[in-house]
Amino acid sequence: MRILDCDYLVIGAGLAGLSAAMELAPHGQVILCTKRDLGESNSSHAQGGIAVPMARNDTIEAHLRDTIEAGAGLTHADVAREIIAAGAARIATLESWGVRFERKPAKSRSDHSPYDLGREGGHSARRILHSGDFTGAAIIRVMARRVRAQPNIQILENHMAIDLITTGWLKIPGENSCAGAYFLEQISGEILAVRAPRTILATGGAGKVYLYTSNPDIATGDGMAMAWRAGLEIRNMEFVQFHPTCLYHPEAKSFLISEAVRGEGARLLDHAGKLFMKRYDPRAELAPRDIVARAIDHEMKTHGIPCVYLDITHRGEEFLRQRFPNIYATCQRFGFDMARQPIPVVPAEHYFCGGVSADIHGRTEMEGLYAVGEVTCTGLHGANRLASNSLLEALVCGHQAARHILEQPRPKKRRIRIPAWKIGHAVPSDEAVVVAHNWNEVRTVMWDYVGIVRTNRRLTRALRRIHNLRQEIRTYYRDYLVTSDLLELRNIAAVAELVIRSAMLRRESRGLHYTLDYPEPVPSMCRDTVIHDLPGGGSI
Repeated sequence: MRILDCDYLVIGAGLAGLSAAMELAPHGQVILCTKRDLGESNSSHAQGGIAVPMARNDTIEAHLRDTIEAGAGLTHADVAREIIAAGAARIATLESWGVRFERKPAKSRSDHSPYDLGREGGHSARRILHSGDFTGAAIIRVMARRVRAQPNIQILENHMAIDLITTGWLKIPGENSCAGAYFLEQISGEILAVRAPRTILATGGAGKVYLYTSNPDIATGDGMAMAWRAGLEIRNMEFVQFHPTCLYHPEAKSFLISEAVRGEGARLLDHAGKLFMKRYDPRAELAPRDIVARAIDHEMKTHGIPCVYLDITHRGEEFLRQRFPNIYATCQRFGFDMARQPIPVVPAEHYFCGGVSADIHGRTEMEGLYAVGEVTCTGLHGANRLASNSLLEALVCGHQAARHILEQPRPKKRRIRIPAWKIGHAVPSDEAVVVAHNWNEVRTVMWDYVGIVRTNRRLTRALRRIHNLRQEIRTYYRDYLVTSDLLELRNIAAVAELVIRSAMLRRESRGLHYTLDYPEPVPSMCRDTVIHDLPGGGSI
């Protein structure tokens, strides 16, 4: 088994991982591992933009108030304030690297901001910096190019992390710490290890745990599952954000219709062409995502309809083509002209507010292990993420984690012996259909029983089925050689159990967690949900 050594191991190549790698590169050897091509990440699919108070009539405190209100009592105000306050400096860095955000003509800068700032649900002001309607792709393209040019960064594409390597697992005396990770090289099937005194988890979210999601196929909760198996604390996994408006079409794969479309005046219509959002919230279409998603879900179930409709025809073709070129073209490709007809939309899983417990500097409870981005729970999002705060968190915390690492004394060099990967009696699988079936069953169970609206009975049923599936997966994992499909199945099943257990612990409705058995918030439950198991990932 090959063992690679470096000063800093970064697992994941979204905005958080790339930010950290760029900051660390001048100070030591970085190995950046990504399970697909560099640049393919959840971040690259982000349409809306980055929320930063840049206009003169906007403030950090106003942005903070909106974040806290959306977070339904669980936002950590000190964390949120620090992340929001750091945003402008990080935007300046991106621009110095070549990222271009949309700007307004000088004559129309009524708020004294040069930027064409968007507005999204839950925001009291226009503060969304964007690059057309494919902001994430524009940022990642620039950053990936710069990362490739760094001589101190070794990029390992198509390398999927299997598990963290810890000194506790190696039975080395002293405080448990992270020594690196095992990886599967997906093209050759080779198992290798990367050894590093500092490891950063930046593996993103877990959208593929659900049957319908706006996330790309890579979002399988790998970092969350690995951290849980390593015995780390996991927080607030019941808070799963469903984006209210994904394009409803059998071939669209839940293509996201950005919240910015509603920010520019789009209205939601029911099957009869009538407005309905005012019945659910006075902010109507600009209410936070949890409210809008539940409203759409209720309309669909009440009337037995497959979707609702988003209407922005009043803005006209010229505006829509310029403001939303990617969305406009994609809708046209599927037969919808958003300038002339309302487009069909449905909710789909979008973002995890919970994850590995970490602070703004990415520190976890394990020495040598940092975590940044959607894989974490920093306290910024609370019970519901405010739109466009995700790229902000990834950008700021990726940078902050790297700075914290560099400010610490360099660890004493010691070459920890990492055992070769044990194959045992495992053989190549001739039962790929089993993996495919279990993959679909996990996702269907989560969609049907642990979705936008929950009940005790549904959660109990889901936990029982996921528990059985995890036992089957463990047996399969032991008997057959690992593949990326098997590793991802193992991870989505682990994350599914974490979501269900967290949801069962919260006997109230708050933010993104809504249960018919406890439809109101309970003041005594205004606290984080914590799961902290022994290494191994629960009882399975």
